[in-house]
This record gives sequence, structure tokens and C-alpha cells, in this order.
Amino acid sequence: MHDLEYDAELLYVSALLHDLGLTAPFDSHTLPFEEAGGHVARVLTAGLGWPAARRARAQEVIVLHMRDDVSAAEDVESHLLQVGTSADVSGLRVTEFDPSFIAGLLAAHPRGGFGASFLALVEDQAKRKPECAAAAYVAGGAATRIAANPLDRFGRQG
Repeated sequence: MHDLEYDAELLYVSALLHDLGLTAPFDSHTLPFEEAGGHVARVLTAGLGWPAARRARAQEVIVLHMRDDVSAAEDVESHLLQVGTSADVSGLRVTEFDPSFIAGLLAAHPRGGFGASFLALVEDQAKRKPECAAAAYVAGGAATRIAANPLDRFGRQG
């Protein structure tokens, strides 16, 4: 879309693992979910044989996806993960994607109540970890943005 050069494997693995810290087996009672997920990514990528610096990058990409906007010039993989997760969760920038791409994506991967499930997980994090990024996200109107996600209505207008 914007001809960005990025490490496809790093982005793919980071995208696969970025929310593991929201799930019961990988939730940390002390760390925000993105930091817990980053630690899981570091361990799992060690098992893939990634060198220490590459493992640290996977962890960093996962942590940064919940921070303030990271530009593509600063860190292209973190930026792309932010764009993708923001589109998925809140519908942010969805209008920048080709409607046929969205239709194909949703046909292959129906949302199946994703928004409500995700909101429950981040609200739980916010309640238990009031200083975490999830708490700021919830306090900043996450429920309203998630409920308004156009991906959940795509193809049903008309």
C-alpha cells in the first residue's frame, strides 16, 4: 500500500503473538499484557533459533503496538502492527483498505464476536492493572470505538 520495506517474518510472528498476554495461560499478574506477550515472544522465538537481537526486536514490536503512535520511519514493523491491530479492533483507517480486500478477509476470517470478546479481555486487564496501557485505552473510550468498528457492519449495509 505505501511501499514500506519491512521484515515480513518479524511482523508475522509479532502479529501472531502480540495478544498472548491477554489469555489466561500467558497473563501476568504484574505485567501489562503487551509486555507479558513480548516475553513470551522472546522465549518462543528462541525456540525458533532466532539470535538474541532478533528476539528482542519481536518483543519490542509487541510492546510498542500499545504505545503512542509509532511512525513507519521510526519502526516500520511496530507501525504496521499498530495499523493492523487498530483496524481490527477499532476500525481505524479501514477506509484506506480496498473494499475487495476487506470482503475477502472477512469471508475467510469472520469476526465472530471478536469486538466484545476483546473488550472483555482489555477491561479485565484495566481493572487488575490500573496503570497499564489497556487501562488508558479503556478509559479513553475503547468500548465506544470497538462498538463502532465498521468491520462488524461491512457487507451488511444497504
